[in-house]
Amino acid sequence: MELIVTESYDELSRRAAELFAGLVLELPEAAVVAATGNTPMGMYKELARLAERGELDCSRLRVFQLDAYLGVPPSDSRSLEGWTLRSFVLPLGARRDRFVPLRGDAPDPERECREYESAVRKAGGFDVAILGLGPNGHLGFNEPPSDPGARTRLVEIAEESLESNARYWGGRDRVPRWALTAGMDLLLSARRILLLVSGETKREVLRRTVEGPACPDVPSSYLATLPQATILADRAARG
Repeated sequence: MELIVTESYDELSRRAAELFAGLVLELPEAAVVAATGNTPMGMYKELARLAERGELDCSRLRVFQLDAYLGVPPSDSRSLEGWTLRSFVLPLGARRDRFVPLRGDAPDPERECREYESAVRKAGGFDVAILGLGPNGHLGFNEPPSDPGARTRLVEIAEESLESNARYWGGRDRVPRWALTAGMDLLLSARRILLLVSGETKREVLRRTVEGPACPDVPSSYLATLPQATILADRAARG
């Protein structure tokens, strides 16, 4: 694991964008799984500016959705599929027909998870995973306890995550209680992992992530054992 601490969120976003752009230059057809949430948005805006200036070509990427609220269709403004398209796929010029969703409104969630896993395996696994850090150490919606072998599946959203996501839904009681998520096995086996962490509220969970021990109760703590993982944190999060 490499830990990069920046003085500000803006610097974090720029550094993360530079790292990702370099990876795309090396592997233009990379399979990328991209998180939503507030923290990666600055990075995505930086990447969109690079793409707009013709300095970054993402047209050959294969982009995978990271997670999805159960029962929420893509037409819903709070859909994570729609958020991934609006913030990452379309602004970067990635092709819509090379986007692989994880459909929260699929009639058979378990089958949806298996088909998603199959698509990831067919792509050769993730080349790059862009992740945020949940308040309880979750990656995607791999809520504690999640071990490294946890597969893509339907999960119950933890209390901490309900609180964290309440702002997007107009209140905690409106947040869906179940979600689909790419499994720990797929995320931890990505060839490059970028974990973005910002803000004082993440200070304790970042400490547990970096300093360990690696355990299912803090799923993100497994990243500290991986040489391909880079954690980018601003000073507010690291202290």
